[in-house]
Amino acid sequence: MTLFDLSGKTAVVTGSTRGIGKAIAHRLAEHGARVVVSSRKADACEEVTAEINELYGKGEEVAVSIPCNISHKEQLQNLVDKTNEKWGDIDTLVCNAAVNPYFGPSLDCPDEAFEKIMSCNVKSNFWLSNMVLPQMKERGSGSVIIISSIGGLKGSTVLGAYGISKAADFQLARNIAVEYGPFGITANAIAPGLVKTDFARALWENPEILKASTSNAPLRRIGEPDEIAGMAVLLASKAGAFLTGQGLVIDGGSTISG
Repeated sequence: MTLFDLSGKTAVVTGSTRGIGKAIAHRLAEHGARVVVSSRKADACEEVTAEINELYGKGEEVAVSIPCNISHKEQLQNLVDKTNEKWGDIDTLVCNAAVNPYFGPSLDCPDEAFEKIMSCNVKSNFWLSNMVLPQMKERGSGSVIIISSIGGLKGSTVLGAYGISKAADFQLARNIAVEYGPFGITANAIAPGLVKTDFARALWENPEILKASTSNAPLRRIGEPDEIAGMAVLLASKAGAFLTGQGLVIDGGSTISG
């Protein structure tokens, strides 16, 4: 086995029908993993699943779609159960799905929006991890990857609630790492900066926000989904076996300059 070979591994990726999640699903499959594509919409899941099978399947099924609304605990359990039925134990869990229904000052954030942000971005990751970790513990190996954000590292005048949820995701990864490290399980959070996805469209389509986000960054640009997916491949593979409990910032250097 080479350092980045994922042959024989099973990975579940939430929110994997577009953006960063889709890129992660593609790249995990490219490196040999069997991938479960999951999001709320069944047709979108089927579309991405077909893409992955055509590109990397070589005549075999390397991706399946299991739709799931992460805000419903029973649907998360179904995601785990159906994966186990199809391919056995889960080797890598990627908690990527997230929401941000509010953009503006924290003072004006409706209670419903705050509750939705915390429920989907934190509680669902907590639930899903706890559903998968026992089988990883029994096997003595596994990787949990939580997609956080640099928004969890600094304050914001327009993304306050979202940033709070992403800060909590860092702590969730640390806690899992401490509790399950003795059983051969790693847990890390990836913190992207501004990436060109539909989810972040309100940021990169706004010329003023885009300029503010990139003008002082060493690379002077926003990221692409594949540039986040590469880190997920590392964390899922032998190459990342000694890396745990960390918040890995991939932001073109924006958090270390100006």
